[in-house]
Amino acid sequence: MTMAGQTINDRLLAARHSLAGQGLAKSVCKATTEECIGPKKKHLDYLVHCTNEPNVSIPHLANLLIERSQNANWVVVYKSLITTHHLMAYGNERFMQYLASSNSTFNLSSFLDKGTVQDGGMGVPGGRMGYDMSPFIRRYAKYLNEKSLSYRAMAFDFCKVKRGKEEGSLRSMNADKLLKTLPVLQAQLDALLEFDCQSNDLSNGVINMSFMLLFRDLIRLFACYNDGIINLLEKYFDMNKKHARDALDLYKKFLVRMDRVGEFLKVAENVGIDKGDIPDLTKAPSSLLDALEQHLATLEGRKVSAANTPTQSSSNQRNFKSAVSALSSTSSAFGTAAASSKFDTSNGIDEQLKAQVLAEEEAAMNQYKSKVSSPTSSGAAGAALTNPFLSSPPAAQAGQPIVDLFGAASAQPAAAAAAPPGQATKASDDLLQLGNPFADMFEASGAPGATGNAGDGAANYDGAGSSPFDWGATDDDGGAAQ
Repeated sequence: MTMAGQTINDRLLAARHSLAGQGLAKSVCKATTEECIGPKKKHLDYLVHCTNEPNVSIPHLANLLIERSQNANWVVVYKSLITTHHLMAYGNERFMQYLASSNSTFNLSSFLDKGTVQDGGMGVPGGRMGYDMSPFIRRYAKYLNEKSLSYRAMAFDFCKVKRGKEEGSLRSMNADKLLKTLPVLQAQLDALLEFDCQSNDLSNGVINMSFMLLFRDLIRLFACYNDGIINLLEKYFDMNKKHARDALDLYKKFLVRMDRVGEFLKVAENVGIDKGDIPDLTKAPSSLLDALEQHLATLEGRKVSAANTPTQSSSNQRNFKSAVSALSSTSSAFGTAAASSKFDTSNGIDEQLKAQVLAEEEAAMNQYKSKVSSPTSSGAAGAALTNPFLSSPPAAQAGQPIVDLFGAASAQPAAAAAAPPGQATKASDDLLQLGNPFADMFEASGAPGATGNAGDGAANYDGAGSSPFDWGATDDDGGAAQ
């Protein structure tokens, strides 16, 4: 494993998928590399796009991710879970439907990064980290399995249902269905809270990304949970004995989970999430629990003081109203946070760094586009590199005459025009009196006093005794040059 950059295994596996034409498998491989950072956004976005394509096999995609979760490397396993969670949250619903309807679950209850354990965890970079991350992988996999089971039981995702007083699904649910729904929601919330990490556990980009996804789910789950409890309390005094007993038990469990949610939010605040983005958790007064217990005792025929029954005591009625008001305040705070899309795209990445990287990427792309659209307009250096006919960069001077490449005039080099009498030019400069329009004319056109015609070069040779192909006819022997 490597702490930075893709490993050879990653590159070989991606190349193998490319050669086999397995584009989807390659994308899954790219999202779940051994690199100790969270899956890259571009790979996650592409896989989300794939879930919306009708010609992409959702079972194949899900099975590829489950297969990657069987890897021995903790980073690959963890990133396959993160990618699956991301597709559950942002992908097409048919991805969640397949996971819920199939028996394909993450069997990681006994996962341990054995490779890092065998060498003591110190022989490779991040070895000890793999041993420490293994418990969180087991808990994370359990939560994702529970999330699928919840969808199977309810046929909807608690994180995506409508919330609030007016249109909230759990606020408008009847008592019978509500008493069946809340235990399912409670089980999913329990699995999330069992992740049980502290601030010092969030020590790398992989677990940080999973924590952000869990934080997002927690906000939405508890907003639904709180809506359901408010609805339950509003119907409590109209329930029969059995339903009232079940409702009281659910409310007691709600109070315990509210404390655990508060602990999770403290961890979120300690790891750098803005306190303004963390909803306030307003607890109901303890007197409400007393009122609920007294009402159940009345229904069960137990002796209670008439003054203490909630239907006859104005004090208990006020306590009930204040409790519902407190829970409504919590519901509003969590609902606002759940509706925010701030945590949908951040993935725990510093926004300033993200903006800087995006700006650099955009600048590089604009430079590349300008080169592709106009390869000769990027300056003299670029012209010389992209035009094989230019022997030297053209001089970009205003007012310079345009060179006629196919004209007969001005074909003699400026150097030949300025040559002293009696000194011959090289045969390569005037091969068969044709000249070199692609190199010489650029110099000739810009040289002052460069006159003559294409035939002037012939006067420099002795027609009787020399030939333009005779490379030995130079002025070195003093006989060939006139």
